[in-house]
Amino acid sequence: MENAVTSAPQLPSAVDEPVSEVGQLSQWTLIRMRFARNRLAMIGMVGLIFMYALVFLGPFVAPNEYTYQNQDYIFGGPSEFTFTGSDGSFGLFMYGTTSVLDSKAFKFIVTKDENMKLPVQLFVKGDPYTLLGVINTDVHLFGVDAASKQRVYLMGADSLGRDMFARTLIGGQISMTIGLVGVAISIVLGSVLGTTSGYFMGLADDVIQRIIEVISSFPTIPLWAALAAALPPISESFTALDRYFLITVVLSFVGWTGLARQLRAKVTAYRTSDFCQAAVAAGSTDRRIIFTHMLPNAASHIIVSAALSIPGMILGETALSFLGLGILPPMVSWGALLRDSQQVSVIIQYPWLLIPGVAVVIAVMLFSFLGDGLRDAVDPYSI
Repeated sequence: MENAVTSAPQLPSAVDEPVSEVGQLSQWTLIRMRFARNRLAMIGMVGLIFMYALVFLGPFVAPNEYTYQNQDYIFGGPSEFTFTGSDGSFGLFMYGTTSVLDSKAFKFIVTKDENMKLPVQLFVKGDPYTLLGVINTDVHLFGVDAASKQRVYLMGADSLGRDMFARTLIGGQISMTIGLVGVAISIVLGSVLGTTSGYFMGLADDVIQRIIEVISSFPTIPLWAALAAALPPISESFTALDRYFLITVVLSFVGWTGLARQLRAKVTAYRTSDFCQAAVAAGSTDRRIIFTHMLPNAASHIIVSAALSIPGMILGETALSFLGLGILPPMVSWGALLRDSQQVSVIIQYPWLLIPGVAVVIAVMLFSFLGDGLRDAVDPYSI
């Protein structure tokens, strides 16, 4: 009888299980994913991109050059539009205007001429300008035929007949960049001094912290005003661009203290962490430990602090220029434009002079949305 042959038991074949991606994503990937889910943060980022593009393309977008003075349109209101032409055609048309002398108030009043309807055209030729500092042209995004001797004023005109829409866009170039430059200087000062204070401790920490306490003890706006008021005697020969950078330094003088204190706390905690102790045991220098281990770990916090500091810089420049201590003619900023609306009577008669203030509110709000979104995104492991 043949012996029964039994086969050896077979182990079940290994089945490749799907590998989870959890734990394989980098810190920056998690931050980016969390930021993208925040709708307000995305609105802030997209809105700021649009605003920066709009203000830097302002000479092209605006129908008039921002320094052009129209003596026939002093304190003229926003242009009025209609969709029906004089011949009954459909399109976008602007009513013409005429200036009439008010014998009682002894001033010219701009009135609408309903019999004059001018077609609004795209890419029309007008006042010459330099776009982005390199392109010389006279083409504007929209406007009316120059032969009609009429001009489009979307947001009215000021006391000299200058286009408020054009001046608001050009003023945004100053107000929205002075915050970026000021914050950049504050980041450098805050990072260097905050890291030095937290890492070396001892005498350096005591000196830096006392300096921060002295600067922080002064009210912000009066301190900025005092520093800005001290500039004219030593800056009589300075150009408008030089004054722009001086005001930026003034705004940065206070802005670095908050970041320095926050960074000091983080660096102090990093000194006792395992990766820093391992770097010290491996013989790393202080410079390598600071720039290779500490600052990269604090980079997310620095970015958030910068985003939240920019609105304060914008408001600071607006306040200084509003008080006459900031940007001076021929340069314009939102604060300088708001200087014309200091009197209540002027605001009641010409409310369009407050439009630069609306631009300030929108810019600060968008930066706040962006900063809040970054602050929530830098800790992607939180609930």
